[in-house]
Amino acid sequence: MGIKERKERERGRRRQQIMIAAKRVFSEKSFNKATMEDIAKEAELSPGTIYLYFKNKDELFASLSLRILHYMSIRLEHVLQEKNQDPFEKIQSLQEALYEVYEFDPLVLINMFHLQSSETLRNLSPDLLADIKELSRVSFGSMAKIFEQGIKNGDFIDRHPVALADIVWALFSGIVLWEESKRLIDNKKDYLKSTLEIAFEIFGQGIKACPAPAS
Repeated sequence: MGIKERKERERGRRRQQIMIAAKRVFSEKSFNKATMEDIAKEAELSPGTIYLYFKNKDELFASLSLRILHYMSIRLEHVLQEKNQDPFEKIQSLQEALYEVYEFDPLVLINMFHLQSSETLRNLSPDLLADIKELSRVSFGSMAKIFEQGIKNGDFIDRHPVALADIVWALFSGIVLWEESKRLIDNKKDYLKSTLEIAFEIFGQGIKACPAPAS
């Protein structure tokens, strides 16, 4: 292994070390209260070293989000490619896939929702922002194609499939954030999965195409 390869590998290890430390700090203090100094201390590095790898806290957190976005893109692609399901079964699979995305990393997903609804995306490096956009494009593309298939088959109402995908994402993120806020007040109130099931059942009924009138 050459010097260049060793340096790249060491840089990758150091970057991973920082991200692991950041996730611990975010879990303990929350994203808003955590500081880069806290993360540096957890990683046993100087704050200056942290800034060599991440220009700010938003970029560090956004880098953590890439892993969950990549997982989501894979899961939704699997739902899209399933051959032995009708469109309504695919909506059920879509709900299950999104819940698995939540279970994959609840902390990062919840903070990702906040990140996407804020101005912080403008503070990210062009390469990182491009990665986030591409993974999001793939995921939303898979969801839109699921609805496009149902519309073509005459099972779903004729509405723009991208709009239906946006509605699903808003439904999912809204329920996750609301249920999480209730759970923080009373950790016995963990109704996320059952609430998602009800929401997707109602959504599926709502987009069902009405049968054509008899001639």
